[in-house]
Amino acid sequence: MGYFLISYDLGAAIKDHRPLIEEIQKIGNTWQCMDSLWVVKSNETSGLLKERLAKHLKGDDKLLVVGIKRHGASYNLNKDCSDLLSKKI
Repeated sequence: MGYFLISYDLGAAIKDHRPLIEEIQKIGNTWQCMDSLWVVKSNETSGLLKERLAKHLKGDDKLLVVGIKRHGASYNLNKDCSDLLSKKI
């Protein structure tokens, strides 16, 4: 079980984020820290998460999935995300 940072950039100006967001939320415990930045807790690897989420992306969309550990720093995130990063990871 680990924590992962998921970030995406959907290329088209008008894009329906719902399918991707719904898939992210199905992973398990999720925290949305910014518009397109999530922290998730999962038993899957970053590669498996990438494959799972990439099914909801199109040609010029971008996706980043990174395992995270302590030693992070943030500024002005919402309280839930800030608490998660400072107390649980």
